[in-house]
Amino acid sequence: MSPRLVTILVVAVGLLLIATGAVFTVHQTQQALVLQFGEPKRVIAQPGLHFKVPLVQDVFYYDSRVLDLDPPGQDMSLVDQRRINVDSFARYKIVDPLKFYQTVLTENAFRDRFGNILNGSVRDALGRTDLGDILGAKRGEVMHEITTAVSRRAEEFGIKVLEVRIGRTELTADTTQATYNRMRSDRMAEAADFRGRGQEQKSRIEADADRERTVILAEAQKTSQTLLGEGEAESRKILNAAQGKDAEFYSFFRAMEAYRGALGDGTTMVLSPDAEFFKYFNRGR
Repeated sequence: MSPRLVTILVVAVGLLLIATGAVFTVHQTQQALVLQFGEPKRVIAQPGLHFKVPLVQDVFYYDSRVLDLDPPGQDMSLVDQRRINVDSFARYKIVDPLKFYQTVLTENAFRDRFGNILNGSVRDALGRTDLGDILGAKRGEVMHEITTAVSRRAEEFGIKVLEVRIGRTELTADTTQATYNRMRSDRMAEAADFRGRGQEQKSRIEADADRERTVILAEAQKTSQTLLGEGEAESRKILNAAQGKDAEFYSFFRAMEAYRGALGDGTTMVLSPDAEFFKYFNRGR
């Protein structure tokens, strides 16, 4: 191979390398930052084929899609001094690649720094609330406060915070046990109060029932005495009327009843046959 041909081949390869180094592609999910000796020159947000100065300029690519930030969970105290484990996350988008490059350079560095900011905002907001607010109707207000605090810091990083959420919220093991013990004590006190009120109601009902029973028995005794008196009076009236009609027969009837009552089966009586008791037996002689 002649020296001229070798020179042509070297020049051709050099030109090819230069042409290749002068062209770069930005995909639809990317945005690019062109640097010249480490100094930012331009931002490319449109996808397609673009050019740069070879061997002088470099390209940094950043994702243009919505990204997730999920920092490690943290153990913190609420306003009522109960400790909880909180796991928060955020969704963001890089809207200013130049500022993002100047502030954190890489996405990994951003996750570390902004993750601390997110956790700090969560800690500040939850430190002024209690567990009921986080799990109840005020959760939306708490989340809005956190989102506002994080969004104020987002501009300096060249990002836009789209959403902030608290995922897992649970009590620590010690706090869970203390809460369980307190709930158990509250329920035991409530049960004792229920039992006390039930016993009081029972005693009142029993007293009312005893009083009503006494009144009913007294009324029944009174009625029975009244009826008994009326019956005895009516009996005497009937007996007097019967005696007035036939005194001899009445006396005989009374004697027969006395015989029936006195002379039962197996009765032994030692009396004189002339006794008054047997006067009706002796009349036939």
